[in-house]
Amino acid sequence: MQARVKWVEQAMFLAESGSGHALVMDGPEDSGGRNMGVRPMEMLLMGLGGCSNFDVVSILKKSRQAVQNCEVHIDATRADVEPKVFTKIALHFIVTGTNLKENVVKRAVDLSAEKYCSASIMLGRAGVEITHSFEIIELAETA
Repeated sequence: MQARVKWVEQAMFLAESGSGHALVMDGPEDSGGRNMGVRPMEMLLMGLGGCSNFDVVSILKKSRQAVQNCEVHIDATRADVEPKVFTKIALHFIVTGTNLKENVVKRAVDLSAEKYCSASIMLGRAGVEITHSFEIIELAETA
């Protein structure tokens, strides 16, 4: 896996993935940026969310669950002093579908956290306290 990050100006950078996708990162105005893109640490959280959500949806589909939507809300706390690393991250999954089994959703979240999500496991090994929770929104079956 490869990536490239190029400085554009002030606190703005253009990130390009090895798969050919690009996005802008920028800092806040008080750090010399123009607030034109996500912050690098926000990107780290979004990557964690994407990695874990991908796992959960994949496991639910393989478990033949009628999942219609899965959203993960992430709340993170950073250290007050440099380096301002993440100290706590809470992931809360909101899984929507019909006839979803709570034990299967729990298993999907647990498997992502403990076995499959590289980002979550890596951050946890680095000392970040990571918690995972979920809720199920049941949709009415259509006739």
